[in-house]
Order: sequence, then structure tokens, then C-alpha cells
Amino acid sequence: MLQVWNDQAKYQSWLDVEVAACEANCKLGRVPIQAMEQIRAKASFDPERILEIESEVRHDVIAFLTNVNEYVGDSGRYIHVGMTSSDVLDTGLAIQMKASVELLRKELEELENSIRQLASKHKNTVMIGRSHAIHGEPITFGFKLAGWLAETIRNSHRLKRLQKEVSVGQISGAMGTYANTDPEVEKLTCERLGLSPDTASTQVISRDRHAEYVQTIALVGASLDRFATEIRNLQRTDVLEVEESFLKGQKGSSAMPHKRNPIRSERISGLARVLRGYVVGALENVALWHERDISHSSIERMMLPDCSATLHFMLREMSQVVQGLGIYPENMARNINIYGGVVFSQKVLLSLVENGMSREHAYKIVQRNAHSAWNKPDGNFRKNLEEDEEVTCHLSSEQLQECFDTLQHQANLNVIWERLGI
Repeated sequence: MLQVWNDQAKYQSWLDVEVAACEANCKLGRVPIQAMEQIRAKASFDPERILEIESEVRHDVIAFLTNVNEYVGDSGRYIHVGMTSSDVLDTGLAIQMKASVELLRKELEELENSIRQLASKHKNTVMIGRSHAIHGEPITFGFKLAGWLAETIRNSHRLKRLQKEVSVGQISGAMGTYANTDPEVEKLTCERLGLSPDTASTQVISRDRHAEYVQTIALVGASLDRFATEIRNLQRTDVLEVEESFLKGQKGSSAMPHKRNPIRSERISGLARVLRGYVVGALENVALWHERDISHSSIERMMLPDCSATLHFMLREMSQVVQGLGIYPENMARNINIYGGVVFSQKVLLSLVENGMSREHAYKIVQRNAHSAWNKPDGNFRKNLEEDEEVTCHLSSEQLQECFDTLQHQANLNVIWERLGI
């Protein structure tokens, strides 16, 4: 990702735009073939020299063009003809964003494969589902991961669409009116660069595209934050159903030798906040004055490289967390059965109703037995039910036993596996 966003890459994208525009003009008979050959052979730049010139002229594109002409010589007079600075800046930026999204898509694909493999392995690993952070009903760990997988696939689609949205260039000149350049030059230049001409640029490409870039990156980061937050919660000492890998020689605390902390997941959650913070700046950039100003430029120089590199790191980090995740089915089973399986209360309720009891009365009975077991060291919901005559006169021991069978919570999960191809 650094090779996409460093100064060398930026200037190279500018040079690619300028040379492609010259090629287009040459094809249209406006640049002599000999001059074009000289431009192809000699066009280059020196980042340090550009900065040296810029310190005097206070204009980055003029500094760049001055340096390029130092290499090209007389044929340099055909470079940048009919163009404005933003033709170079925004089209070059599109090249960088396109390349950036391509790298992000590769990392997201790796994460998708990692989650898919883990979900497939744990399709039948039973654990408790939680709402409000309180035990709800049994699910499987594979089912939890299926939600992550579906979201990751949606993010893959988002990045694919985004790549098309940002792959847009302009060679439309000052104000974007093509007054001093032929629209055919824009068409040919963009084709050569793997871009599409913007539908209606002003002197800049409208910043809604760039805002979408940042918002999409932040949204993918929010998904990673969700996964990381779940891992952090499931790794808590009193839960300990999953755990980040802890390498030999690793230490969790300078004071407490026993600590094994979910530091990588915490890191992902923290960086997701950075990405969300950039969204405001990206949206503020949309409203420029008239046909252009450069209030967007300063923040983009920081925001676009930073959010791209940050998400790239987060995706790689999350893939490694998923690949090394410790899974503890025995702890999952322990947590399900706490207080004698109170999490099977709904099935008991429904069974009582099916066997003739009113729902209101059944609810009171089940709730009474559940709450008498709740948060007590020797609390046992199932035992309470077995000793409750109002329950046993409606349910046989076999029927009651069926209420505590986790298979009923897996019976219809095949529809999820089929949708995801697991």
C-alpha cells in the first residue's frame, strides 16, 4: 500500500497522465511522432528536485512539469497542452485510488476465506447466543461466523462497486469546458489509463466520489470492529469461549504475569475509530466553492493515504486473528448449562402450551422456575421443573428432556449454510 501512496507513486501517476494525454494528442495529429518518441524515451522526474522547485514557485504541478521538461527538452512544449492542474491531480489520484482498492479487495478476499474455513469447521459447535449481553438461546459458533462471512461478502461487493466509482479521470481543462482541449483527448487518455471519463467534471472531479471512497473504507472498518468487539467479549475471563493466539515469549502485562489480552482485536477496534473520524472530513470536502477551490486538497493528502493504509493493515490483522483463534467448545458447553439450562426456557414454554396450558400461565410457571435458579450457586432450572407438579402433569420426563436438546436449535441452519455455500 505504501507503494501506491508515496511521493514516487504520486508523481508517477501524474507522469502517466501527462504521457497518456500526449499519446492521445499524437493519435489525433497534434503532437509530432518524433516529439512523442522523445517524450516516451526521456520523460522522468526527481522527487527531490520537484520539492526544490516547489519551494520557489509554490505550486506542485508547475514544479513537477518544470522538472519533467528538464528531462524531455524541447519536446516538453507538447506536454500539458490544453490541460489544467486538476486534470493531472485528479486523474492521477484516480489511478492511486483504483490501485488501492485492488489491494484492499485482495486482503478482504483472504479474510473471507479465513472466516469461511472456520465457519465450516464449527457449523455444529454449540454455544450460547446472547442479547443485551445476557444469555438467550443456543446457537453454534459456525452460525455466528456465518454472520461475519455474509457481512464480509457484502463488503467485497461494496469494494468492487467502489473501484468502478473512483476509476474516473478528466482531461477537460480550466472550468471543465474543453475550451482548449478536445474531448476525444480525454476519452483516449482515460482508455489508456484504465479509467472512464467523468460524466460532467468542473475544474475538479466532484468530491462525492472521494467521500464514497472514505465512507466505504470506514464501513468495512466498522465490520472489522464488530468482529473484533465480539472476540474481545468472548475472550473475557468469565466467558473464555474464544481467545486470540498467544505466542511463546509474549507477555500480557508488566505487572500481572497471568494476563493474556486480546490486543490485536483491541487494536482493530481503535483503528476503526480513526477511519470513522475521516468520514466527516470527506463529506466536508464535497461542498467546494463554484467550479473549484483547494480546501479539499490538504486533508486528502493526509486522509486518503492514511485511511487506505489503515484499512489494509486492519484487514491483514483480522485475517491473522481469525486464522489463529483459539476455540473452546468445553467452555461454550459450560456456559450454556449454567443455572441448569435456563436458556431452554422458551422450548419449555412452548411445550406446555402445546400440551394444553395457556400461554400466560405457562410463562409464569417457566419464569418462576428460571428465576429461582438464576444467579444461585446451586441453581438448577431443569431440576426445578422436574419437581414442579404443574409442569410434570403436562410434560412427561421424555418431553421435558427434549426441551433441553440443542439439536432443535440447529435443525434449520442448513438454509444459512446453503446461502453461503458452506
